[in-house]
Amino acid sequence: MAAKSNLAFVFPGQGSQYVGMGKDFCERFPASRDTFAEAEEALHAPLTRLCFSGPEEELKLTENTQPAILAVSIAIFRVLQAEYGLDPVCVAGHSLGEYSALVAVGALAFSDAVKVVRERGRLMQQAVPAGQGSMAVVLGVAAEDVEKLCREGAQGEVVAPANLNGGGQIVIAGAKPAVARAMTLARERGAKRVLELPVSAPFHCALMRPAADGLKAVLANVEVRPFSIGVITNVDAEINTNASRVKELLVKQAVSPVRWEESVKRLERSAPDRVFEIGPGRVLTGLIKRISPKLQVDNIETPDDLKKIVDS
Repeated sequence: MAAKSNLAFVFPGQGSQYVGMGKDFCERFPASRDTFAEAEEALHAPLTRLCFSGPEEELKLTENTQPAILAVSIAIFRVLQAEYGLDPVCVAGHSLGEYSALVAVGALAFSDAVKVVRERGRLMQQAVPAGQGSMAVVLGVAAEDVEKLCREGAQGEVVAPANLNGGGQIVIAGAKPAVARAMTLARERGAKRVLELPVSAPFHCALMRPAADGLKAVLANVEVRPFSIGVITNVDAEINTNASRVKELLVKQAVSPVRWEESVKRLERSAPDRVFEIGPGRVLTGLIKRISPKLQVDNIETPDDLKKIVDS
């Protein structure tokens, strides 16, 4: 029975959002409804309407997307706890998802976390004027080669690996002209695919320094509680159970690459029987299957997915 298994939970980040996410869970489970009510009370904003009905353009605004995904992830996580008695032995999250992971282990209060990530979204959006930053995905180029072509493409501007996603997928971020030069170099050097991403800011690079500084100030007033379930951090791809390091790691995360491939390999060394991606979409499920095919991974984003818990 999965409830007695050695489980790991992973939580998605920005880009997994869609209108309608979380609605089925809220219609069926009080724990999910209570989670959205708690988020709305903390934010003084109609988050439920935004998640269930949109409009999509409003949901895609970074300051809305981040608390919305966090709320959906925790609304589902709390059902797994309340209805199935599931608790993970290890957790991880991709970028924003690290905040969901910290809520899941009890390090951050949910009401604090939704407020922090809304500010995180605002700070990230404000850090670089619209149109001046860019991100692009590079497929089929080794990480060290991507770093090299970023150095060559920079020409005095910022461009660097932002998401080391694994499975041959690396996302770069920086100033728009520098990203364009790096994209050209990647194509010249045999990348399988190079594609500019429709994002509102260049996340996880040095241009996010103003956001990191602002986030440090926001986190200064937030309590981090002791926790015992290990959180694999984006910054160092290692397990952290030290509450005193959480704020420092979250601030550093804003300007550092998400080391997802290494994080999954660290998760694999923890030898979980099952891994569940909790929240909207199945992006992480796909990446984990490519990085560590031995891991048994499934996503839980609708009530129909709950049968995966017992179908082991």
